[in-house]
Amino acid sequence: MSPPEATDDLLIIGVGNRWRRDDGVGPWVVDRLREHGLSVLEHSGEGAGLIEAWGHARHVIVVDATASGSPAGTLHRLDAVAAELPRHFFRYSSHLFGLAEAIATARTLGRLPPRLIVHGIEGQDFGFGDDLTPEVAAGAVIVVRRILEETATAGS
Repeated sequence: MSPPEATDDLLIIGVGNRWRRDDGVGPWVVDRLREHGLSVLEHSGEGAGLIEAWGHARHVIVVDATASGSPAGTLHRLDAVAAELPRHFFRYSSHLFGLAEAIATARTLGRLPPRLIVHGIEGQDFGFGDDLTPEVAAGAVIVVRRILEETATAGS
């Protein structure tokens, strides 16, 4: 999955599997942001591919489902440049080298983008299906709005 040709330095990556219920929240969010003309990429969440995907972007926003034990739909906004990502947030992932590990590795290799924000939405159901649970869908709508506000303010 190669990143789209960006017309600016912003790239929004929706991580997840749209056929595993709440794990599909990242792709759901980027589907809506694409409608606003933003540079977006849907990604499975495999770590090495993520590092490659954000390779030349200066401002990256990643949206992914979390599994931290918080109530479903809880929103987490993390500045991944300022601090390490809590690895336990992404423990449901089938990737041994996923988002948290990709960020830690990129930090060590000096390959983090200058700005990397992660929006996590607490999932509830990661079973088979293509619909989000109501709590996660409500959280996703808020994240779309927040990203649109943030990118408008940033002049992106």
